[in-house]
Amino acid sequence: MLGPNGAGKTTTVEILECLRSMTSGEARVLGLDVMKKAREIKYKIGVLPQDFNAFDLLTVKENIQFFGSMYDRMLDPMDLIKVMDLQEKADEYFKNLSGGLKQRVGVAIAMVNDPEIIFLDEPTTGLDPKARREVWKVIEELKKKGKTVILTTHYMEEAEILSDRVGIIDRGRFLALGSPREIIDEHGSGSHCIIANADAKCLNVLKERWPDHEIRNGNFIIPLRDKDNLVEIIYALDGSGGNYEQIQVTRPTLEDVFLRLTGRKLAEGGDTENAE
Repeated sequence: MLGPNGAGKTTTVEILECLRSMTSGEARVLGLDVMKKAREIKYKIGVLPQDFNAFDLLTVKENIQFFGSMYDRMLDPMDLIKVMDLQEKADEYFKNLSGGLKQRVGVAIAMVNDPEIIFLDEPTTGLDPKARREVWKVIEELKKKGKTVILTTHYMEEAEILSDRVGIIDRGRFLALGSPREIIDEHGSGSHCIIANADAKCLNVLKERWPDHEIRNGNFIIPLRDKDNLVEIIYALDGSGGNYEQIQVTRPTLEDVFLRLTGRKLAEGGDTENAE
């Protein structure tokens, strides 16, 4: 679930986790109604909340054991520690861990009951780039183990790299749903060829051949309908006898799609800012 702060991501997952009541509508997890089968659902899911914390004066292993004791079924804490690559920190107090390692402990705790679905609510918020990528590796491992992971994030790169399916949410509504490529193909503006610093000879030929062009920041931009268009552009430039600096082909990104759907850019901190 990709969206800015305040979009409704946490509210949505808390409803699915049976932590918040709906005001209207219907929601099911694993076919179970969240309003009627909350207890049953909670035994089948794992949760890493946005404000996760554990007991500072318990070790990594002790924390996992404590949370695992709440369930009828508990995976071996040392197996989880190995999966999360925390062997060297098993007997370390939680308070002494870095932010990235604390999040790994949180994922281990979310897995302690061997859930069918794991909810990770903005697990990399506030982490430095290195720690963020460590958490990404953990999520990739969960996917390899066949776990369904529901991840909320306001990082475009995170959604594009990790997700098999993305739901773009803004102001409480889903605006697009599908694989990153499906969303980009459906809602993106298509690929473009950008010719930088072309002289008058090049421009005259390009304008005549591609009337649907756009000129932005001194660059000549042509929509690419298919792969043959690029070959045609190169031949046209070569035949013009003119000069240009470079040719670049760009494809739309999730950031472009978000801007196209909402009219706003998604800032790094998760807030939105109006496009100029």
